[in-house]
Amino acid sequence: TVTTNAEHALVLYKSKRAQDYLTRSAALSEIATALGLQTAPLRIECYDISHLGGENIVGSMVVFEDGLAKKADYRSFNIAQAADDTAALGQVLDRRLSYLGTDTDTKSFSYPPGLMLIDGGLPQVNAAAAALKRAGLQIPVCGIAKRLEELWLPGDAFPVILPRNSQALFLLQQVRDEAHRFAIKHQRKKRSTSIASVLEEVPGLGPVKIKQLLKTFGSVTRLRSSTIGELTAISGITPELAERILSVIAPDAP
Repeated sequence: TVTTNAEHALVLYKSKRAQDYLTRSAALSEIATALGLQTAPLRIECYDISHLGGENIVGSMVVFEDGLAKKADYRSFNIAQAADDTAALGQVLDRRLSYLGTDTDTKSFSYPPGLMLIDGGLPQVNAAAAALKRAGLQIPVCGIAKRLEELWLPGDAFPVILPRNSQALFLLQQVRDEAHRFAIKHQRKKRSTSIASVLEEVPGLGPVKIKQLLKTFGSVTRLRSSTIGELTAISGITPELAERILSVIAPDAP
C-alpha cells in the first residue's frame, strides 16, 4: 500500500510540474545555459534504440515542444540489421535528418529541433554528431546517461553535471524516459508480430496456443532453445505438436 501510494504521489507530482508553464520555461532556460545554447530549445527530439538480444531492433523519436510531449510527432523506426546500438542510432538519424527542410506531409517533421537528446553516453552522442556531419547540419545534440544522469556533449572528455533538484534535469529525464517507453512499446509490438507470423506456419497451432507461447517464451530465440518438455508444459500442447513447433522454429536443431 505504501509503495502504491508513493507511485501515485510521484505521478501527481510529475503531472503538476509538467503543467506549470513557468516551471517549464525555467527548465528550458536552464538547459540552454548548461549546454551553452544561444536560445532555449523549444523543440526537443529524443532518440532511443531498443532490441532483444540483437533481434527486432527499433528506434524511437519523441518530441517535446515548450516542455510538453507532442505525441502526434512521435516516430518509430525499424532497423533491419546493425552491428551495435551506435550503428542503429546512426541509421535512425540518417533517415530522420533526410527530411529536414523538405516538403513533407507532416510539416513539423521537416524543421529542425532546438536540441537533439540521445538516450546514452558519449559513444551514442558521437554517433549522433557523425550523422549530423553526414547530413551537413548543425543542430545542438547531447546525451543523457542513465547511470549517473550525466549530460554528454560530442567530443567532450567530461560530462555536464546538473544538480539533482534541477528543473532542467527533471525535464530531460522526463523526455528520455518517454523515448525509452515508446521504443520498448514498439519493440514489443514488433517482436510479438514477428513471432506470431512464424508460429502461424505450424499446422494445428491456433491463436490461443500461439498467445500462450508468446506469453511463456517471448522470443523466437527462446523458443528455438526450448525442449519438448518445456513446450508440453503449456496447456494443450502435445508432444506431437511440440515436435511440429520445433521443426518450424528450429529445423536445423539436432
